[in-house]
Amino acid sequence: MKQISAVIICCNEEAKIEGALKSLQGIADETVIVDSGSHDRTIDICRHYTDRIFQKHWEGYRRQKQYATDQARYDWTLSLDADEVVSPELHSELTQWRCAPPEHHAGYFLPRKTYFMGRWIEHTSWYPDWQLRLFRRSAGRWEGGHVHESFKVSGTAGRLRGHLYHYTYSNLSEFVQQLDNFSSLAAADLFDRGVHARLFHIVANPPLVFLKNYILRRGFRDGAQGLVVSILSSASTLFKYLKLWELQHRQREKGKQ
Repeated sequence: MKQISAVIICCNEEAKIEGALKSLQGIADETVIVDSGSHDRTIDICRHYTDRIFQKHWEGYRRQKQYATDQARYDWTLSLDADEVVSPELHSELTQWRCAPPEHHAGYFLPRKTYFMGRWIEHTSWYPDWQLRLFRRSAGRWEGGHVHESFKVSGTAGRLRGHLYHYTYSNLSEFVQQLDNFSSLAAADLFDRGVHARLFHIVANPPLVFLKNYILRRGFRDGAQGLVVSILSSASTLFKYLKLWELQHRQREKGKQ
């Protein structure tokens, strides 16, 4: 039987992390928690499920997840966020996979499904949101910049069918706050790569993102929630390029001094 280490990074996730921990029962041989300074009940909740709890100062998503992965005892690693849950279908699929003969894949993509504003989002760019979360830690490393980190394997990757449930933003205000944060990180990534914000990016890209999500990816089939997701995805694109322009402006002003 294949042995699995589940790894979770967290900070102040008392409202959600127990769902993730419960869903790992029966499929994870150990659960590794890496906390970046919680001051709520997160650690107390985790202690009911595991004693493999580590504290690490926040250094960004990629480094935090790499550190958590490095603490795993077993090669096969299942990486979850604190607001994600292994669905019953995925749980059953992983149980069967653990007992199956060895195969050539170095990792597996899982389809992630998001619950937002009282509804499962089944269209837009949010679904299916394929994430490589089950992998041999010896076969790769976490890569990425300030945001959009992902584990890259050197071998082939397969796909599982069971969903990874994502209980993301509790309300619209939380979504807007995260939008502000993630657009800043995305702008910093573009700036570090030498990308320049053009008028086209600011004027044309946001409406194109809306049309892609709402029309081409059929966001309209998700009702009001699909409209909100499409609008805020467009807004995120706008903020990203405006913030990139701001970073460029600051750099030019600094160069004049």
